[in-house]
Amino acid sequence: MTELALEAPATQPVQQPQASRPKPAAPKKNAVLEQLASLYPALFGETPVPLKRGIFQDLQAAHPDMFEREALKTALGLHTRSTRYLNGVSVGLGRHDLTMQVVETMAPLHTFQALAEVYRRKHQRTGKDVRRELHNRIAQAFDASGMTRDSYAALVLTRDEALNSIVDSALAEAAERGARDEALLRAFEAGTATLEEFADMYGLGTAFAQASLARARAKKQ
Repeated sequence: MTELALEAPATQPVQQPQASRPKPAAPKKNAVLEQLASLYPALFGETPVPLKRGIFQDLQAAHPDMFEREALKTALGLHTRSTRYLNGVSVGLGRHDLTMQVVETMAPLHTFQALAEVYRRKHQRTGKDVRRELHNRIAQAFDASGMTRDSYAALVLTRDEALNSIVDSALAEAAERGARDEALLRAFEAGTATLEEFADMYGLGTAFAQASLARARAKKQ
């Protein structure tokens, strides 16, 4: 995986304005992808969802005379490497078949890899420091994975030390939050107060207390 280099870029000297150059031509659209988007807009349209593994074979079976084999492979490769597609993977959406049914949950490693790539591209595109935002998203992905801290850390370990540092920080923060959530749940279950009364006793907002208790219950289960 390409290293993130997520720091904000150093200030560059002011450049003198240059003569305007013609804008580069827009990349040529892939004809097969346009066909797929027409046939399956929810899968290949503006906000695509993750595809099941083996979708290539499914498309060949569903449309035996429509797509040339190598052209279809190329189109699917372009699609699954696109930022739009990776955005769907990065939020942990399940893998869908041609009928838009979820047939497989997204593997935690694939969610993490998509997150890292989406934010690497975002940094390259905007030049902004995206480390904190990525940190928060990794913590959320870890919570959703249901894995232990050590298992998740071992799963997503990369050769990119900058990324590893963000992961370590995110998992540490998630672990601290998890401990607080568990303590709140124990206190809540030991008493007889309503949610509103409990939140007021601890100086918490009702919505915040409810979310904390829900996370703790989910982890407990």
